[in-house]
Amino acid sequence: MAIENITVPDFGDVQEITVLEIYINAGDTIEEEDPIVSLESEKAVMDIPSPVSGKIHEVLIGEGDTVNSGDIIATIERDGVESATEDSEPAVPEPATPEPAAPPVDSTEPATDETVAEETISHASPSVRSYAREHDVDLSTISGSGPKGRITKQDIDEQRQARPAEDTSNLQSKAQSLPLDDIPTEDFSKFGPVEDVALGRIQKISGPHLHRSWVSIPHVTHFDEADITDLESFRKQMNEEAVADNIKFSPLVFIIKAVVSTLKEYPLFNCSLLPGGDRVALKRYYNIGIAVDTPGGLVVPVIKNADQKGMREIALELRRLSEEARAGKLAIPDIQGASFTISSLGGIGGTGFTPIVNGPQVAILGLSRNYQKPTWNGEQFIPRLTLPFSLSYDHRVIDGAEAARFCRSLSNSIEDLRRALL
Repeated sequence: MAIENITVPDFGDVQEITVLEIYINAGDTIEEEDPIVSLESEKAVMDIPSPVSGKIHEVLIGEGDTVNSGDIIATIERDGVESATEDSEPAVPEPATPEPAAPPVDSTEPATDETVAEETISHASPSVRSYAREHDVDLSTISGSGPKGRITKQDIDEQRQARPAEDTSNLQSKAQSLPLDDIPTEDFSKFGPVEDVALGRIQKISGPHLHRSWVSIPHVTHFDEADITDLESFRKQMNEEAVADNIKFSPLVFIIKAVVSTLKEYPLFNCSLLPGGDRVALKRYYNIGIAVDTPGGLVVPVIKNADQKGMREIALELRRLSEEARAGKLAIPDIQGASFTISSLGGIGGTGFTPIVNGPQVAILGLSRNYQKPTWNGEQFIPRLTLPFSLSYDHRVIDGAEAARFCRSLSNSIEDLRRALL
């Protein structure tokens, strides 16, 4: 039988991937597509399926480890496949300990400070490391309470609380150097019952990225609206015609087409600011990220090449991505490559909101709940179905006048979809 490596799939430009949970053990027999491990990046948490069927020979990672694309997760004996060599041992070296992320240490000698620091840091997720840096906590001084010694935010908070009180004479200078999000805390239990509840996985992952975007991007939000009375009539007509094909057109399908049309007219909204801040990368592709509400939180799958897809294709792709997002089955390519994002809260409510730009993108569209607006037609007020929307943008790249023109053009395309189909 041949022994093959199962490796971490390509996560694109993601540098740090944390092993959350391992579903397999040496000796387990698995089938192709069975989940073998849960990995966490700053963008998502996902189960990684086995690419082949067979018997697990050895697991080479541990929960809490930090891995990279291409690292070996496990070796597997494939049924009915002969090894290319007489030696049946795997091509990877045998790990000296169950913790492959850390170098083996001779038990007869004390570990050096460098070794302890390296081992400790390898058992802290990217979000925890960021949290530690923000609060000036040295991870090498903490013994983690999580699985396999993994450091948690609670461990960091306990370390902070254990610090001796600071000299009040230093408070002013200390305050000037505080991180932006270092909000003073207090003992809330003094005022009543308190329950300590952990954030969900998606919140833990997206939080640091949202914070970076909010701090590093000068946000401005422009508000506008579109008359969707005619669009809604057209949508209902298309749904009636598509019943036999089991296709349902949501308003978002038409908004996506209108957005793509407007991005072509205003390409600066479909770019990214390059390092140095004096040039931008204008993207000639139109990959639209769609924020989807799931039981675990918001995720953003991507409709690739939306400009090359018709209404039916977008409707089917939107349904597939939404269903897989809610089931936690999105593939890695499904969440990569967005050039512009749409966040819709219309199904829930609200008259407006300010979405955070998903850097390195430079703009994001927020859709609120439509409502009947009395509109003067020259003789009388008549009810018109109106969609409020908001556009947050990076003010380093886009100025207010350009944002206003973009929103007016988008509104016109939504109101008369023929413009988007030209």
